Amino acid sequence: MRLLLVEDDPMIGESIEEGLRGESYAVDWVRTGGDVELALAGVAYDLMLLDLGLPGKQGMEVLRAARARGDDFPVLIITARDGTPARVEGLDAGADDYLVKPFDLDELLARIRALLRRRVSRTQSVIVHGNLRLDLASHEATLDGQPVKLSAREFSVLRVLLDNPGSVVSKAQLEEKLYGWNAEVESNTVDVYVHHLRKKFGSDFIKNVRGVGYKIAAAP
Repeated sequence: MRLLLVEDDPMIGESIEEGLRGESYAVDWVRTGGDVELALAGVAYDLMLLDLGLPGKQGMEVLRAARARGDDFPVLIITARDGTPARVEGLDAGADDYLVKPFDLDELLARIRALLRRRVSRTQSVIVHGNLRLDLASHEATLDGQPVKLSAREFSVLRVLLDNPGSVVSKAQLEEKLYGWNAEVESNTVDVYVHHLRKKFGSDFIKNVRGVGYKIAAAP
């Protein structure tokens, strides 16, 4: 999953970015409202974390502009403005949730998981696909009830494919979900992760659609 973090405070931004990367999210961090426009023009994000008190273009303006363009990704406002009028304004402007600073990282992660679940119409932080169970909160996978050890990137690839069972996900889409701006991506990286997943779940588990991408068959 690829997230856009909009936060002008260096200490807060670094802390959030580190916490998110530790949970295997790809994170792009921008510090001004103007930079948001550039980021959104080039990447399809799964969620935006938005501070309101930004230099230049304020967070509320950024939010309204994004919704006016038709951007439908979840937006979680993170701000020190804790008054009811600010909450109401943010939610009415198109935010999906509102979290007041300072907050606990675990709560932020739980709210992110909830918003991402809602986007794919899922009620729990667990994906069940046949005899495979993927726990998004604990980052654990089991097959026939037995634990399967996955690296962070393997887990992320599997999650993206399981969010789209029966549909082809291109290699470029997988790379976009796995890496932020500053990460180097080798040409065969996704292929390597898919190879590892096939060794752990079976050679036919992930199908290769030649010249298009990869897919996991829809659950029976």
